[in-house]
Amino acid sequence: MNQLLLSARIAEAQPPRSTPAGLTAIDLLLEHESQATEGGVPRQVRATLRAVAFGEVAQRLQSLALGTEAAFSGFLAAAPRNAKGIVLHIQSFELT
Repeated sequence: MNQLLLSARIAEAQPPRSTPAGLTAIDLLLEHESQATEGGVPRQVRATLRAVAFGEVAQRLQSLALGTEAAFSGFLAAAPRNAKGIVLHIQSFELT
């Protein structure tokens, strides 16, 4: 199963765009900070993740300010052909 739930804040947001199919799309950069226990030892966790949303979810996200914190839910996919890494495809979110 490919499903991710991530609490993060919006660090960057590109201007909304339209896909060839006419869907609204928005590209984001999300920043996560938390504490986790690994091997019985607490550690500080920080991660930055590229994300994208389409349609109604993208329309809702475009009205949020930078720094907004939310719980994002979606799936991971390879970045587009010319980019490296992975991208979170946001399917839903809840403000925290």
